[in-house]
Amino acid sequence: MGFSPKTKRRLQRILPFGVIWCLIGFFVLFIQEAATSHKNLNPNVVITLTPKVFIFAMISVTLIGFIVGAVEIMWLGKLFNTKSFYKKIFYKLSFYTFFLVLAIIFVYPIAASIELGLPPLSEMVIYKLSNFLISLDFISTLVSIAVSLFASLFYSEISFHVGDAVFMNFFTGKYHKPIQEKRIFLFCDMKSSTTIAEQLGHIEYFKLLKAYYSDFTNAITNHSGSVYQYVGDEIIISWKYEEGIKNNNWINCFLAMKQDLHNKANWYKNKFGLEPTFKSGFHVGEVTTGEIGTLKKEIIFTGDVLNTTARIQGLCNSHNVDILISKKLIKELKPDHSFKVKSMGVSELKGKEEKMELFTVFRSS
Repeated sequence: MGFSPKTKRRLQRILPFGVIWCLIGFFVLFIQEAATSHKNLNPNVVITLTPKVFIFAMISVTLIGFIVGAVEIMWLGKLFNTKSFYKKIFYKLSFYTFFLVLAIIFVYPIAASIELGLPPLSEMVIYKLSNFLISLDFISTLVSIAVSLFASLFYSEISFHVGDAVFMNFFTGKYHKPIQEKRIFLFCDMKSSTTIAEQLGHIEYFKLLKAYYSDFTNAITNHSGSVYQYVGDEIIISWKYEEGIKNNNWINCFLAMKQDLHNKANWYKNKFGLEPTFKSGFHVGEVTTGEIGTLKKEIIFTGDVLNTTARIQGLCNSHNVDILISKKLIKELKPDHSFKVKSMGVSELKGKEEKMELFTVFRSS
């Protein structure tokens, strides 16, 4: 049984924590061994790095990294989501420092027992632990752990702000040279946004947009989508072709977004005095994907499919529907009894010579 898209995304975000901790842990042990020429200069405090101790240490530090990642992604990151970047780092460092001191007190006796061949709670092991906790080596260990912690939290914040996929693509250099790929695009635009902005004022309208986009998160994540751009009141969502057509992710994402927004209708009415709705256009086609920019780098898509999708979305009001789909994409729709497809006839797209048959989808009653 495979993981859900949401679980896969969480695992993909947690994995780098373990990698970061493992690499820094290895580097610290290497430096220590090189500095002491592989001699234990203080055996009453320092654990001799035997092969068994080394393997245990690397496994332990990697597992701690995964635990930190799981706590960060699934709980603590959400808890401090409204705080500024520097406050987030400060609060999290404080919390994790306490947690990691406990981890050291737990892991050290096990490593010492491996070195000495004694039970973890034996008198010799406890004596060595007590010496370690009041030594300079303990402070040194805390500093190396703080470096690992800061590096992993910094990664988490950067990837959260630029997007996990974008961050990894920059890191791996996947789009350093432009490539061609087939993608599905959804252009989603808030209805009557100008009127709403005038009605609410700039500050309240911005708060509305923030909540509005936030409420799309689960639908996009659960259906393997990725946010390409926020353009004012418009959000552009994209799928790699294979991921988009799998389980009808592209259309189910739209339906889930619509349902999630409707479920919070009363909250929006109480908070802003209105219920936001949106109109959407779908299309599929080849794009060129690559890095661009000097002062600020971005990964962008170029191709006729984006212009066409924007034109399709722009016809929603003319057809009095909240979703329009190109014939090219509707052909990829797998049979599903939970919704129905209706042709809206052939339409002329602005700036396009070729006319296109468009379709709409709605839930079966």
